[in-house]
Amino acid sequence: MQNLFNVFMDFRGVLWDGVLETLYMTFASVTLAYAIGLPLGVLLVVTHSTGLMPNKIVHTALSGVVNTVRSIPFIILIVLLMPFTRLIVGTAIGNTAAIVALVVAAAPFIARMVETSLNEMDAGVIDAARSMGATNFQIICKVMLPESIPSLIRGFSITTIMLMSFSAMAGAVGAGGLGRIAIRYGYQRFNTDVMIITIMIIVVIVALLQFFFNTLAAKIDKRTT
Repeated sequence: MQNLFNVFMDFRGVLWDGVLETLYMTFASVTLAYAIGLPLGVLLVVTHSTGLMPNKIVHTALSGVVNTVRSIPFIILIVLLMPFTRLIVGTAIGNTAAIVALVVAAAPFIARMVETSLNEMDAGVIDAARSMGATNFQIICKVMLPESIPSLIRGFSITTIMLMSFSAMAGAVGAGGLGRIAIRYGYQRFNTDVMIITIMIIVVIVALLQFFFNTLAAKIDKRTT
């Protein structure tokens, strides 16, 4: 334990930079991924045969795209997206470049979670809104999404934690963060202590995030009050 503390003190500056880089990649990517995945999830629900605007062609096409992208391992996805990433941000390596792959990987996952959250709603609530003359857009924005907020928040926490692990994986292909530190200063230099410390930091961050989002969801969820 004393040795771990000494290693931590020796690498504290590098580790702090790694934490900041990891948080940057994680929260930037989860924000952009939700900007894409949330509308996709809503479309998957409303275009279903039992949805507000049934459309078999659109639903089948969206489901196909979502399932295809979700099935690609992240490390392979990073490599496949390198030309696209270079086109978007001007480089295929680094923290900002990793965000492109993280967003593409997370958006379909988010779409499915949003779909699941919205499908958990009581159909009677939607029928009541219809009987009061609400339009489809109003039902989506003022009924479906607000009623699903607790479930969406829990999904947000799952996605955030997933992207944090993916950002560490991106360290293997040139991204920064704790993943790069574990590989560069730990694995490549046969320094097990550095790898253990980076794992411990990630575990602590994940636990704090999980506690925060669970607490927030519980406070918002009307069913628990």
